Amino acid sequence: MNDEGGSGMRLAERSTEAAGTARRIMRWLALCAAVFAFGVVMFGAFVRLSNAGLSCPDWPTCYGQVTWPHHEQAVARADAAFPDRPYEASKAWREQVHRFLAGTLGVLVLALALLAAWRPRWARTAVILGAVFAGGGVTLYMRGEHAWSSLLAVVAIALPLGTAIRLRGPGAWRIAVLALAVIIFQAMLGMWTVTLLLKPIVVMGHLLGGITTFALLAYAALRLAGVGAPDQRYAPLRRWIVLGIVLLACQIALGGWTSSNYAALACGTGPDAFPKCLGQWMPPTDFRQGFVLWRGIGVNFEGGVLDMAARSAIQIAHRFGALVVFVYLLWLGHRVARRGLRVAGAAIGVVLVAQVLLGISNVHFGLPLPVATLHNGVAALLLFSLLATLARTQQAPSLAVVADPGMAPGSPHPR
Repeated sequence: MNDEGGSGMRLAERSTEAAGTARRIMRWLALCAAVFAFGVVMFGAFVRLSNAGLSCPDWPTCYGQVTWPHHEQAVARADAAFPDRPYEASKAWREQVHRFLAGTLGVLVLALALLAAWRPRWARTAVILGAVFAGGGVTLYMRGEHAWSSLLAVVAIALPLGTAIRLRGPGAWRIAVLALAVIIFQAMLGMWTVTLLLKPIVVMGHLLGGITTFALLAYAALRLAGVGAPDQRYAPLRRWIVLGIVLLACQIALGGWTSSNYAALACGTGPDAFPKCLGQWMPPTDFRQGFVLWRGIGVNFEGGVLDMAARSAIQIAHRFGALVVFVYLLWLGHRVARRGLRVAGAAIGVVLVAQVLLGISNVHFGLPLPVATLHNGVAALLLFSLLATLARTQQAPSLAVVADPGMAPGSPHPR
C-alpha cells in the first residue's frame, strides 16, 4: 500500500510539474506571438503607406519566386510575365518580407492553438486539420484551382472557429484557438488585397484582421500571465471599457477606409489643413460616393479613384470619429483612475494624446512615412491599453486551472 501510495504521489508530482511547464510555455508563447503580431501590424502599415501593396502582383510568390527577383535575368522574366506591373526592387522586398513575417506569425499562432487544444483529442485533431486544409488551399490556389482553394479555406477557418466555441476551460485557451481562425482568414484577405487590386473594403478588412489578431493574442497573453483582480471590485467598469474598445475599433476601421481610399491628405497640408479642411470649416463633400463599399471587380484602386469631394468627406468623417473617441476615452481614463486603476487610466490618457498628436502631424507635415507608420502602431497600443485595463477588471484566473491545458473546469481527470 505504501509503495502504491508513493507511486501515486510521484505520478501526481510529475503531472503537476508537466502541467506547470505547459502553462509557462503557453504564457511565453502567447507573449512572443503578441509582440510579433504588433511588429507585423507595424510592418504592414509601412508596406501599405509606402505604396508597395501591389509590388508583388502574384500571391503567395513574388513574380513567380519564393523571395523576389534579384538578378537581371530574373527581373527581365518578371517584367515579361507581368508587363502591366514593372518590377520595382525597392518595393517588392517589402511586400514579400511582410508575407514571410505573417507566415511566421501563423506558425506561432498554430503552436499556441495546439497547446491550448491538445488534451481533448477532437480539438487537437480539428486544429491540425485546419492547418492542413489551409496549406492545401494555398497549394490549390497556386495551381489555379481557385474554387477548390476557396472551399478548403472556408473549412480551414471553420474548424478552429468551431473548436474555439466548443472548447471548455479558461477563456485564454479559446482565444488562442480563435486567433488561428482569424489568421487563416487574414491570409485570404492578404491574397484578395493583391488579386482585387487594393479594393478599399478588402484593404480595410486586412488592416482590421491584423489588429484583431494582435488584440486576441495580447489579451490571451495577459490572462495567461494571471492579470486580473482578486475579486469583482472593478466589475462596474467593464461595460464602459468594452464600449471604448468598440468605439476605437470603429475609428480604426474608419482610419483604414481613409488610408485605403488615399484620403489622408484630402484636406491638404500645412496650417490650413487642420482643424480646417482646405482652408474651410466645411469644404465641398460627397459622403455618398465616399462610403460606397463595393465598386465592382477589375478596377485598380492604387492611388485612389475618388474625386476630391468624396475624399474630403472621408477625411472629415475620420476627424469627427477621432473627436468622439478622444472625448470618450479621456473620460474613461479619468473614471478608471478614480476607481483605483491609476496606472491604467494614465496609460490610456498618454497613449490617446500621443495618437491625436501623430494624426495632426500626419496632416500638417504631409504624411511622412515614419509618422504615418507610428500612427498605425500607436492605434494598436491604444487598443492594448484598453484590453489590459479590461483584463484588470476581470477576476484573476486560477493558476490551478490554467496549469493544465485541456482540463475542463471541475473535471476529475484530464480529457
